[in-house]
Amino acid sequence: MRILLTGRNGQVGWELERSLQPLGQVTAIDRGACDLADLDALRKTLDRSQPDVVVNPAAHTAVDKAESESELAFRLNAEAPATMAKWAKRHGAALVHYSTDYVFDGALDRPYVEDDEAKPLSVYGRSKLAGEEAIQESGCPHLILRTSWVYGARGHNFLRTMLRLAGERDALSVVSDQFGAPTWCRSIADATACLIAMARSTPEGLEHALRARGGVFHLTCSGATTWHGFTRAILDETGRAARVRLSECTSDQYPTVARRPKNSCLSGEKLQAAWGVHMPDWKEALRLCLGEMAVGGQ
Repeated sequence: MRILLTGRNGQVGWELERSLQPLGQVTAIDRGACDLADLDALRKTLDRSQPDVVVNPAAHTAVDKAESESELAFRLNAEAPATMAKWAKRHGAALVHYSTDYVFDGALDRPYVEDDEAKPLSVYGRSKLAGEEAIQESGCPHLILRTSWVYGARGHNFLRTMLRLAGERDALSVVSDQFGAPTWCRSIADATACLIAMARSTPEGLEHALRARGGVFHLTCSGATTWHGFTRAILDETGRAARVRLSECTSDQYPTVARRPKNSCLSGEKLQAAWGVHMPDWKEALRLCLGEMAVGGQ
C-alpha cells in the first residue's frame, strides 16, 4: 500500500510517519517538499506519488492568526483537502483527514456527537468545516477524524508551554471554564494506523471498506477536564505542584482574538461502535507522554 502523508513535521504528522510505517510505503512530505497552498504543486505531488491512501494532518492551525489570514486558512484547510479528495475520487484512492472541535460553538451541555449541527465561532473553525464539506461532497472514500486539545513532546502546544512557564514562574492562572479532552498526538497516530489496517484487512479492501463504514468520527482521548485541570495534572505528574501556585481564571479574563467553544467535549461512541476503537483516558496518555519526555531529556 502506498501512503502519502502530509505535514510530516507537525505534531500529528511526525507521529504518523512512525505509526504508518508497518502498513506500506510511506511518502512523507512537509511544506518544503510541497506547499499545500500551491494547489498545482499538490496535484503534481499526488500524480507523482500515486498513493492508495492520502493521510492529511497538515493544516493552518494558528487559530488567532487565522482571523487575519482567512484566505490562507481557507486555502490550506478547505481548498487543499478538496484537491486531495477530488484526486482520490478520480484515482480510486482513499483520504484520511483531520478536523477539529472548533466546528462547534460549544453551547451544548453534553459531549458533541458527529451529527450535531456545526456552528463554528472562528475563521479557523469555518475553514475546517469547509474542508469537511468539500471531502464529503467529492464522493471519495474517506475518514474525517475530529480531534481536540492536541499536544505532544515536540512542537508548539499547551503541554510544552505550561512546562516552560512552570519553570519560569512561581504562579500560573489558567482558564477553568472551557472543557475538553487533552489528546496526545501519539494516540491519534496509533488509532489512525489501526483504522487503516482494519479497513485494509476487510475482504473488500480499503477503498470499499471506507465507502461502507467511513465518514466523520470523533477521535479524542476519553474523559474531560478544563485547561486549569489539564495544567494541574501536568504540575502533579512532574512534581511541580508544590512550588507553582495555580489559580483559576475565566475566558473573559483571558481574551483571545478568536472565540473558543466553551464545551469541546466530543463523544467517541460512534468510533467505538463502528470500528471497535476505544481511546485511552487523557490522564493515562499524559503520563505516557511525560514519561517519554523524561526519558528523552525534554
